[in-house]
Amino acid sequence: MNRFVSSLLAVTALWVSAAQAQTFTPSPGASPTLSAEVISTEALDRVWSGHSVRFALITTKTDLVVGYYDANRQLTVARRHKTGGGWTYQKLDTWNDWDSHNYIAIAEDAVGRLHVAANMHSSPMTMFVSDPSGDVRTLKRAPVLVDVALERSATYPIFLRDRAGRLIFKYRNGMSGAGDEIYDVLDADTGKWARLTAAPLVDGEGERNAYFMGPVVGPDTWFHIAWVWRETPMAETNHDLSYAKSPDLIHWFKADGTPLPLPIKLKDAEIVDPVPVKGGMINNNTLLGFDEQGRATITYHKFDKAGDTQIFLARYRGPKAGWERAQISQWKGYRWDFSGGGSLKSEIFVGGAQPIGDGLLKVPVIRLGQSIDFIVRSSDLSLVEARPVLSLADQLKAVVKTPDDMQVNIVNVPGDAGEVYALVWNARPPHRDMAAPDIPDPTTLLFMTLRPRAR
Repeated sequence: MNRFVSSLLAVTALWVSAAQAQTFTPSPGASPTLSAEVISTEALDRVWSGHSVRFALITTKTDLVVGYYDANRQLTVARRHKTGGGWTYQKLDTWNDWDSHNYIAIAEDAVGRLHVAANMHSSPMTMFVSDPSGDVRTLKRAPVLVDVALERSATYPIFLRDRAGRLIFKYRNGMSGAGDEIYDVLDADTGKWARLTAAPLVDGEGERNAYFMGPVVGPDTWFHIAWVWRETPMAETNHDLSYAKSPDLIHWFKADGTPLPLPIKLKDAEIVDPVPVKGGMINNNTLLGFDEQGRATITYHKFDKAGDTQIFLARYRGPKAGWERAQISQWKGYRWDFSGGGSLKSEIFVGGAQPIGDGLLKVPVIRLGQSIDFIVRSSDLSLVEARPVLSLADQLKAVVKTPDDMQVNIVNVPGDAGEVYALVWNARPPHRDMAAPDIPDPTTLLFMTLRPRAR
């Protein structure tokens, strides 16, 4: 992949994500080190703007597929050929309320079916499946995937592919403070799902649950995952940054190769940093990256000894050295003292570390709307420079004319010729998953083709 496109797509880490929103849905942004030329802009629909919730955009061999909540909050899926032509739209029988957790995930399986998971926050599984033509007009609700007892309280749908190319579906069963991570695998020939592992990935033992970032595939082709444990639905009860890796999403290991029995319990987990409850660490701001040697890194934040919020970078150095942790920000008098439940309006978004040559790593961060590239030495994770930069979201505000009370939202994927496809729309920030006193007018959902260019 073109390195500019790869860098631009680092936005996914800052949206937590993202494909993986946890306590809150961060403000979508983009690689803060690139600018982008807008090649084309196309209006798709009028969409819900009362609060931000992540939409979906995927590509198949020939087509583009998008999923969004329309002006009436109804889940809508549209498809067209990459080369142009009209969109085919399909409205599905589910409607979002005020919940920013209810993001949309879409995948195509090996025989061409579309799978659409959406509008879930500790609620019954909501999945729609097309026939093998992939025609959105054939999407129908799947009443059960594997076990209805494990599909009554689903959240955070994510589609993955294992090394064999099989489609994997991951979700949380349960609720904040008491949930399990479930992995299902699809038999594409029959269209039937089965449990990938007999046990959940983790077990909170009825006292807590884990909030994951990943799995992501590293340079070693293994799956890497980072998470925090949380005692209650309250965001301030996150603690103990943890890590695991797997070659197949079935067998899991600590960084040194020690096997981890499933389900992983707190007492067995590999603790990267024993951050305590109310220690300033929040789920979904624990982003995986890799250095030039392919070693796993985790970007996160916590309070320093003075009580200020700081960005930290952890890296596994090997069996003897273990995990090293370095504070890479030097903020004075700044403390993000978040608390409570629901989707928070975040002050900080972090990205995974990326090697940029000359023995340096770049760690993208957004704080209070300002994009910053922290440049650190790979040798010891010491800070070289904290470089303010202009995010793609900032660049596009003029194009989409973002109102003062809204944020510009971006979801992007690589195109076929070095370009980037993006969904762009305006919406208010998350509102703690509660109704606001008014309803803003719908905004326009744009499909853009962008060409990255070095700054």
